[in-house]
Amino acid sequence: MIDLQVLTQAVGDLDENTILTMISDFVATNPSGEDAQKVVFACQQGMAIVGELFEKNEYYVGDLIFAGELLSKTIDLLKPVLSSVATQKFGSIVIGTVEGDLHDIGKNIFGSMAEAAGFDVYDLGIDVSPSAFVEKVKEVKPQIVGMSGVLTLAIDSMKNTVNALNEAGLRDSVKIIIGGNPVNEDACKQIGADAFTTNAAEGLKTCQGWVK
Repeated sequence: MIDLQVLTQAVGDLDENTILTMISDFVATNPSGEDAQKVVFACQQGMAIVGELFEKNEYYVGDLIFAGELLSKTIDLLKPVLSSVATQKFGSIVIGTVEGDLHDIGKNIFGSMAEAAGFDVYDLGIDVSPSAFVEKVKEVKPQIVGMSGVLTLAIDSMKNTVNALNEAGLRDSVKIIIGGNPVNEDACKQIGADAFTTNAAEGLKTCQGWVK
């Protein structure tokens, strides 16, 4: 089994060669989907290190972007293994980074994992207005809406989106999960969401529980 602590540190160090070699070797051992999810979680913990170093001004925006690209490559390598967990289509999820926020790393990780687990994922991108969420929910009728944000202003945008879904008469037809740095239990209640997460693998489990 892959050394998850070494992998986490390699992600924190932005050590591309070590990460990609470890992931390729891991995939070659024909691992289970559950093991692959643990690997994704280890990578996320590495991303948390990257975030901390960015806040301390030891990493810069370019490093964050590079870290995001590294993570995308990692998820792409793991997708065949993650897909082995999915035996049937679960349902559909509409996701997006809320209005005023341009961060998409967390959303992209969650979207990739949800897709690999058998969900149809409709990703609206970044800086998504409440009305754009409403239109997409009307169009594809998903079971779940996932909203992501890293900035504190995301809380208000998430609340506005839930209100817009309410006004459109759509709130009761979907479960809402929120994710990102500023979310916690209080924020979840204030926004009117059904669940919150700061970990893509846990968030995915919540969504799977809703549609089973």
